[in-house]
Amino acid sequence: MLSIQSVAGKGRGVFAQEFIRQGEIFECAAVIVLPAMQWGYVERTELFNYCYAWGEDSALALGYGSLFNHSYQPNAVYVKQFDAQRIDYMALRDIAPGEEITINYNSDPADLDPLWFAVVEA
Repeated sequence: MLSIQSVAGKGRGVFAQEFIRQGEIFECAAVIVLPAMQWGYVERTELFNYCYAWGEDSALALGYGSLFNHSYQPNAVYVKQFDAQRIDYMALRDIAPGEEITINYNSDPADLDPLWFAVVEA
């Protein structure tokens, strides 16, 4: 259903391999919770760029979860399921086969706050 491909200016990205309908949850990624007291170590590594805020802690999403690229016009949204220790990814609109799946790293799809890197929009 999903694949990883290279994206110019972004590195790797997640792409739909089949049609995904608006409102469909297409990925449920388990997370590894990283306690706040360990964050100082993590932020000095490449893992920093792949983590989500998780309450007072941080989390690394498994599966495709930490590989979705950012967009200020995302076609998907993520919902943190704290009790289940997972993140669900849902289509905001229909996503065609071959289309890159993007999320807004600010959590809210409409949040235009700047990020810690230069955003590349396709």
